[in-house]
Amino acid sequence: MTLEPALTREHGLVCSINPTCPASPRRRGGWISHAHFALDQGPVVLMIENYRSGMLWRLMRGCPFVVTGLRRAGFKNGWLGPES
Repeated sequence: MTLEPALTREHGLVCSINPTCPASPRRRGGWISHAHFALDQGPVVLMIENYRSGMLWRLMRGCPFVVTGLRRAGFKNGWLGPES
């Protein structure tokens, strides 16, 4: 038997936790959301991070498999540059 709360439930990962929330006389410390991320919310989190830091675009541009796949799909110019 574990005393740690489960971060996954029947429908997948819970959407938020806060293990640092202090305990009170009526409640134990920390909390775990009862909600779950919906399938369509994952890309939203990625879009927010990309807007904030540009990390995803940098990773994509640096991945030769992505660049090759986009060129084979007919994409050119822009950050792909002219075909060589």
